[in-house]
Amino acid sequence: MVDGPVVAVRGEAYREVPPELARFTVTATARDRDRETTLTRLAERAAAVRVLLDSAEPAVERRETGDLRVWPQTRRSGERVVAWHGSVATTVTVTDFTALGELMLRLADQDQVEVAGPWWALRPDSPAHREARHAAIADALLRAREYAEALGARVTALLSLADTGVGPQPMLARAAYGGGAMAGGPPELELDPRPQTVQAAVEARFSITAPVLG
Repeated sequence: MVDGPVVAVRGEAYREVPPELARFTVTATARDRDRETTLTRLAERAAAVRVLLDSAEPAVERRETGDLRVWPQTRRSGERVVAWHGSVATTVTVTDFTALGELMLRLADQDQVEVAGPWWALRPDSPAHREARHAAIADALLRAREYAEALGARVTALLSLADTGVGPQPMLARAAYGGGAMAGGPPELELDPRPQTVQAAVEARFSITAPVLG
């Protein structure tokens, strides 16, 4: 039980900061009437992707093989297989944005390879999150002091503080590049990293001295 007046406020912070990561997906595909031929082509194209990603280190921070699919194509009636399809997708995380455009186009230059992205993001432990939370608390304290001052009072103590759960709002950008040989090699591509929105909000209750009214 709190004796005396209390002021309850909401503190907020909004920041736009440069992204720290860029992610994109690269998908190799294959199709043939013969299942073994499809699998062989798929393995060869996936290996070619791996070689390119190996050559891009250390710009590539992480890569993860995701969806591997092999499925038959049948006629509309019956179960007769007319072709086999295969695909394997890899998610690539890049930290060196100067090499990003060139890498994506080099991958897209491979036969039967699709590249999609990039998706810009911050690291989960980015200092930007901490800075936004600190700014939200400072905003709550400033508001409480302003309300108290308007009443001729002053803030004396913090009674409670709650994070309302507002988190970062990732900004995305997506483009798709189909595979196929480009005459003379891939062209240059400059990508502009999209700023990331970081938000934080808190609800706080402060005790204040007796207001001076009248």
